[in-house]
Amino acid sequence: MNDCLPEQTPAWQQAEAVLRDTMNAYGYAEIRLPIMEVTGLFQRAIGEVTDVVEKEMYTFEDRSGDSLTLRPEGTAGCVRAGIEHGLLYNQERRMWYMGPMFRYERPQKGRYRQFHQFGVEVFGLHGPDIDAELIMLTARLWKALGVSEHVTLQLNSLGAPEERSAYRDALVAYLEQHRERLDEDCRRRMYTNPLRVLDSKNPEVQALLADAPVLSDYFGEQTRAHFAGLQALLTAAGIGFELNPRLVRGLDYYNLTVFEWVTESLGAQGTVCGGGRYDGLVEQLGGQATPAVGFAMGMERLVLLLETLQRVAPQPALADVYVAAAGEGAQAAGFALAERLRDQLPGLRVMSHCGGGNFKKQLKRADKSGAAIALILGEEEIARGEVTVKYLRGQGEQQTLALDEVIEQLKQKGI
Repeated sequence: MNDCLPEQTPAWQQAEAVLRDTMNAYGYAEIRLPIMEVTGLFQRAIGEVTDVVEKEMYTFEDRSGDSLTLRPEGTAGCVRAGIEHGLLYNQERRMWYMGPMFRYERPQKGRYRQFHQFGVEVFGLHGPDIDAELIMLTARLWKALGVSEHVTLQLNSLGAPEERSAYRDALVAYLEQHRERLDEDCRRRMYTNPLRVLDSKNPEVQALLADAPVLSDYFGEQTRAHFAGLQALLTAAGIGFELNPRLVRGLDYYNLTVFEWVTESLGAQGTVCGGGRYDGLVEQLGGQATPAVGFAMGMERLVLLLETLQRVAPQPALADVYVAAAGEGAQAAGFALAERLRDQLPGLRVMSHCGGGNFKKQLKRADKSGAAIALILGEEEIARGEVTVKYLRGQGEQQTLALDEVIEQLKQKGI
């Protein structure tokens, strides 16, 4: 787990602001969820034979003996909240969330055991049009962040559960014929979660899969129409994509559409966003059958991409105005001046000097703050009801003004 230091937070704030603005533009509402849930929720939702449940969850017993887990992803908790509060049945919901998740994985650049995720979940809509909207939404995010040319959309369909079940049997039969060429991990997954073998990073396994059965051969008419409809909408919107029949995603609850946005700008860890349909999950967790689709992206990975591509805006100054005060009664007068400025000029960033010291020391700190103007209060200024205005960024000559004049001048300069 890692800290996000003050020098790093501007990049996060930039990404978060773009995410919030984009969600507002599409009419999506924010939901805020607890970071801890009953362990069984994730076991039922994600699947007990997934890496997340088997190896990565932070699970413990509380003082009542209940098994609790720090959330490893956001969808299960969002579905649980929707069922619990009656948000889903016979309703259309478009929601988003952002916050920390927890997985016990080998730490690497852009992936920590506490990581932060932005997620979107939509409930109550069956057709490929909402799948297309989510992908269009992510495409708009990349454009707003200035990374569109560095991400590629990969698309696949996992079909309906019964289609995937028939394919699963055929895939297992094929893998059994070539068991000796599989690595230990794929042999374990062959019976518990064979579709994850398709996602293997082992080059020898990928070569073997070239002749394996193809999932799309098992699709019925409805699945084909849904996938064709999605592709047509994306093409009409000018969004390019690559069909990737090996794309399966890591969690058990997906069906039909799955997609990932990948980049080559971060080395091997190339997925920056992924999602798809999970039409059976609400019913699986105890609600009424409800169609659903969503996606999530890791914020650390997104910020790393912005930094790598130098898309982070210059770090802003800490203050617009720095109030320096020295002499008897000056500290109180300085605080009063700063508060009056904040009252009369909303949005103005005012930093008051604390810790004493002469004016030379104070002006050094004023310059370090990045402020454009230092307002200086000494005993003489206080006695006359005036303020000395010193321009720190070469905007004008130093001058002494009445307080009302200072406020008017700051308004005119738009500082």
